[in-house]
Amino acid sequence: MNVAFIGLGIMGSRMARNLINDSSLTVTVFNRSPEPAQALEEAGAQRAGSAAAAVADADVVYSMLTSPEVVEEVAFGDQGFVAAMNKDALWVNCSTVNPSYTRQCAEKARSAGIRFIDGPVAGTRMPAETGELTFLLGGEEDDINAVRPQLEQMGKKILHVGPAGQGSAFKMLVNALLAQSMLVYSETALLGEKLGFSREFLMDTLPGLPVSAPFLKGKAGLIKDGNYEAQFPLELMHKDLHLLDLTAYEENQPLFMAGLAKAVYGRANAAGHGRDDFAAIYDFLDSQ
Repeated sequence: MNVAFIGLGIMGSRMARNLINDSSLTVTVFNRSPEPAQALEEAGAQRAGSAAAAVADADVVYSMLTSPEVVEEVAFGDQGFVAAMNKDALWVNCSTVNPSYTRQCAEKARSAGIRFIDGPVAGTRMPAETGELTFLLGGEEDDINAVRPQLEQMGKKILHVGPAGQGSAFKMLVNALLAQSMLVYSETALLGEKLGFSREFLMDTLPGLPVSAPFLKGKAGLIKDGNYEAQFPLELMHKDLHLLDLTAYEENQPLFMAGLAKAVYGRANAAGHGRDDFAAIYDFLDSQ
């Protein structure tokens, strides 16, 4: 089977590498900056000079792009790849975008004779590298079953949550909890430092309590070491909170706490933490 992968950032490059490891697949990759594609070419992929060229012979196209604006340009722009896809090929959009935009993508794909799966993922850099992501899928059951072996190369859990758009909708909920949990944990631990507890003690004990989200164990290690190398860049978390805010507006559902979290992450982004891991919200709050 011929597979194309478009968008080779922190997540996409690792997901594509796991597909390359499947000898039954021929994987063609494209990225707007060439270095990630060159690295995957050395690992066994074919490298295309454009998104349209990447999908020319593809049975399945995966995209992992940073925002609705980038998806719109790369998929539907003047040189967009959707128009170059074979009829009845399958596009799996793993990008984190808002549900209403995903439904637009699905409709445009159908109009072009393309099958579509809404396929955002839960997980950061390390799960992407080890093939342990969770796929949050919206689409037709038959289409999902057609690519299930490939998804299992990249992830350990596959959740079919409804029609196209519902994968993105569920991703909004996941990231709402993720962003706010990180923020609440950071505020609480910083108060703990002011109360006389060492940062090392707090990072070793708080994440193990039943009131703490499991992902905080990994983030506590980053905070303790002062190493905020991006697994999930803070600027993308801010972007996702903006999409959450937009979605809440469209659904007429106020999100008071998430709105506050968006403002705090926005301030941290403006303060220069955008390319750090989103756990750097701790460092930002510590500086206030």
